[in-house]
Order: sequence, then structure tokens, then C-alpha cells
Amino acid sequence: MHVAFVSFETLEHRETETNRRFRDVVEGHRDGGHDVHVFCAQFWAGEASVHEREDITYHAVSSGLEARSSFLLRLPFVLASARPDIIHANARPPGQVIAANWGSRLARCPFVLEWYGDDGVAEDRVTRWATSQPDRIVTPSELVGTWVQEIGAETEQVTPIPNQIDIERIRNVSPAEQIEVVYARRLDEGANLESLLLALAEIRQRGWKAVVIGDGPERGRYEGLASDLRIDDRVRFAGELPREERIAVYRGAHVFAQTAERCVFPTEMLWALASGCVGIVEYHADSSAHELVEGWDRGFRTTSEQELTNAIIDAGDLEYRDYDDRFATFDRSAVSDRYLELYRTLQDQSGVL
Repeated sequence: MHVAFVSFETLEHRETETNRRFRDVVEGHRDGGHDVHVFCAQFWAGEASVHEREDITYHAVSSGLEARSSFLLRLPFVLASARPDIIHANARPPGQVIAANWGSRLARCPFVLEWYGDDGVAEDRVTRWATSQPDRIVTPSELVGTWVQEIGAETEQVTPIPNQIDIERIRNVSPAEQIEVVYARRLDEGANLESLLLALAEIRQRGWKAVVIGDGPERGRYEGLASDLRIDDRVRFAGELPREERIAVYRGAHVFAQTAERCVFPTEMLWALASGCVGIVEYHADSSAHELVEGWDRGFRTTSEQELTNAIIDAGDLEYRDYDDRFATFDRSAVSDRYLELYRTLQDQSGVL
């Protein structure tokens, strides 16, 4: 299948959750043997308008990020001339949604919008208008789907498809030392690590070890809190770790605790659950993490520090695992298949063969 991906800004321009998710989707289709083209602002050196990289073809619709107007004006005609089977666009900026929609009309093909939502969902007039353009809007969770519906998208227009993980990669990494609790996230103002530290302090008399993975502006404050609570000798702040080292920690840990106040999709938690961890989620209105553990016998949803403490204790009664095949449905190939199924459904509905 010939898929045209549209993203004015790419991961090469800026590292964001949205750009990482979009790259993962692109690479998933490439790995599935599809003809993948990305239409974006130029990020490579030289005057060539087409750039081949890792079996992905990039097209410079504008000379750089400073030429947004040129990008939006040219995009519909560039897409039409490419004659793709599907056009799949990033939701930000909203102007490119409207331009990509015109491109889909000229190319006479379905239009899918990827709406990740890590920077929120704006409620301005252009964004509201953008929700009416695509044939389908893909979100990472039901939470983000609700946000998009609140600004005008129809319920049947929204399809949640989760972030992906690599099951084979997990199984190829040996577990690190066994510990009781692991937490992983950027340590910023939304991390809410204090909830976990306070819960652990309540059971300091029990034999446990915990690891905190991640760095950020609040790390010093959290390290100070662990010291004040007299658990700093039991909590190791590991900082940023590469993926293999994170997997090793997850495979050695018994519990993954998710307490962040805002999370459009709990990717690190998913890696940990597939690595055998019991999942404990502190519920927050702007976090979708609870969606991963609902109806699962190795998952706990808590709403207070006392419930969090009790969940850590109760989790101790569950068996230790270093892999859980329940989460194979989140593997890269399985997630890519869900996109492909969506594309084919839209093609059938539109009469495109």
C-alpha cells in the first residue's frame, strides 16, 4: 500500500512525544513492506527535494520550519501528484489538517488524522474545524478520544490505537536484580512521584527496594523528599537509561507504579507490564493509565495514598513474572495491522480498491 504521511515537523526537527509516536507509525508501515512517503519541512542538507533514509522517502514540501505558509499552500497539490492510497496526517499544526484534507480530495483517497494530544487539545476555531476534516481520527487512548469529541469530532469518527512496544526486544533482555517497585517518567512538575514515596514510607518497616528511572527539573526535590522520609537508602534514582537497561529493570521488578497527573498514553508502564510487572495506577482525570489495568487481575487502580500503599502490599501476594504474553497485542506488528485494517475499511467505505 502506498501511504502518504504528512507532518510539517518531524522527529528530526524536534523531540516530542507526538513526533515519536508519528515516527513509530511510519516505521511500522515500512517494516510491513508498504511504500512509505513522508511529506514534511526539509530537515536534510542540500538542495534535493527528496531524501531517502532507512527505506523511507521524505519529500520537502517547504525549505524549513520557517516556511509554514509555503508548506500549507503547496501540500494539496504535492499530495495529489503523489497519488497515494491513503493520506495520514499529524494533527499539529491544524492548518496542515485542512491542507491535507484538500490533498485527499484531489487524490480521491481516504484521509486519516493522528491526534496524540501530548500538548493538549486546543479549542480555537481552526482546531475545531480541523476535527471535521478527516475520515477517521486516531488517538492513543479513550481519554484523548474524549478530548477530541469535546471539541467537535463525532464518536464514530474516533478510533483509539495504542502506542507500540517490541515484544521480541523484551524477551531478548535478561532481567536485572529483583526489586519490589519501579517508577519511570520525566521528573517534572507533573510526575507526582511524591505519592509513591509517601506510600513507600508507610511500609518502610517491610523489606523492599525501589528504582526511579528518569531525570528532570524536579529530581533534586524528589531525592530530598526521599531523604526526609528516611527511605533514601532503599530508593535508587537511576536517571535516564537506554531502552535495554529499562527493560532489564522492568523484568526484574515486581510492581510498576504509575502516579503521574497527566498521561495521554502510559508507554513506559506498557513496557513494564509486558515485562511481567504488576501495574498500580493512581487515578487522575487527565491520565489514561487506568485504561491499561481495567479488568485485569494483575492491575490495581487507586485514588488515595492509603489505597496506593495497600495496593503495593497486596501486589506482594501475586506471583513474580518477567514476561506477560497478555500484552503481545501491543507489539509493533500487531499495532501496525490495526492501522492497516483501518485503512482498508476506509477504502471499502469510499469505494477505493
